Amino acid sequence: METGAEGSIDETATDRSTGIVAYAARTWRAAWGRTQSGMALAGAALARRLDAGYAPNFAVAGRGPPNIALSDVTISYRSTVAVEGVTGSFPPRSMTAIVGPNGAGKSTLLKAIANILRPQSGTLSWGGAELGDIAYLPQSDHIDRDFAISVIEFVSLGGWRSFGVFRPAQTILCEAAGVLAQVGLSDASLRPIANLSEGQFRRALFARMALQQARVLLLDEPFAAIDEATTVDLVRLVERWHHDGRTVIAALHDLTLVRDRFPLTLLLARHTIAWGETVQILTTENLAQAGLGASNHPQGSVGVR
Repeated sequence: METGAEGSIDETATDRSTGIVAYAARTWRAAWGRTQSGMALAGAALARRLDAGYAPNFAVAGRGPPNIALSDVTISYRSTVAVEGVTGSFPPRSMTAIVGPNGAGKSTLLKAIANILRPQSGTLSWGGAELGDIAYLPQSDHIDRDFAISVIEFVSLGGWRSFGVFRPAQTILCEAAGVLAQVGLSDASLRPIANLSEGQFRRALFARMALQQARVLLLDEPFAAIDEATTVDLVRLVERWHHDGRTVIAALHDLTLVRDRFPLTLLLARHTIAWGETVQILTTENLAQAGLGASNHPQGSVGVR
């Protein structure tokens, strides 16, 4: 039976953290003994089979508020242009939705901001950002969930900078247990990630991102294909991050959610249709220009007030 999964947050779950952390620490020690001679391969496997959003290669001086700016950015996959001539900026501490039809380049643009993809032309800058300032949450179907790792181990990877491909310190495991309690997954901490439902796995992704403590959060369709209760919990968590002064950039399909919760919107259809305050961007005319007619986008509302 699945418990503490799709429903409300379990406020008392942290009482079980000590046993969970001890078990996870033993698991990591055993894994370390088995893989000590092949650590380079293990590190490569994590990057290849999980996702690539952990280590953007930033070498930016200073530590002001990160200001992400694009100037005539074009991104291509070989001969196919995915994003063309995008110019604009994501101000520090802003909360922006990237909206557009399938194939509009939303995911591609997020990967470029995460420095996973490089623009073919134009410039993309991260003024004030440093290594570790940007966290990227990919679409969940881009992660190999058959990888043999438990939920708490997976979430602990959010703090990987403190241990690299070695086992995480006890403090990281304690922090992982704490963020799992925040997203209502303490009861699932020791399960393999392959055994989680879609909603549970999305909570685990959010927990991992919380552990990264980054100042810029990139989310690719974070609420797709999950139940309303999970969506409500995770939307509240994103809003809390924004209120804490973090920059949030999310690719989304639900225009009702965007109108209700995201002050700024980039409307994208490979090139920029419009960019600015959401109330001024999501007009009937702009949506039609982007190829988002009345029948092309969800109208359901998320019950968060």
